[in-house]
Amino acid sequence: MGRYSSTKKFTNNLEYYEYLRGKRKLKIANHYATPILKNPTVEERTRLITDNHIWVLGDRYYKLADKYYGDSSFWWVIAWYNATPVEADLSLGDMIEIPISLNAVLDVLNLDY
Repeated sequence: MGRYSSTKKFTNNLEYYEYLRGKRKLKIANHYATPILKNPTVEERTRLITDNHIWVLGDRYYKLADKYYGDSSFWWVIAWYNATPVEADLSLGDMIEIPISLNAVLDVLNLDY
């Protein structure tokens, strides 16, 4: 089951996007609503087991997700948990926490995968 399986989907046939649809040979464009993720409460955080990681040269969220979860597409879990949406928000030597159990995090977010 994919990340967007429970996300609202809508069709965009606005004239504004006509040029792009024509360029891509599409009659319509389907879009997914942006999911709203809540921050974990203190109680939820205490139930999640994390590993501390010191940010070093060459680190990337997708590499850490691949190492911890076996799937680089879950990079956003690490970014979300640390409230640092992009790697540019981190400096060398910063400590981040990586939730060990992906399923536990997805349960906190009420997401199905």
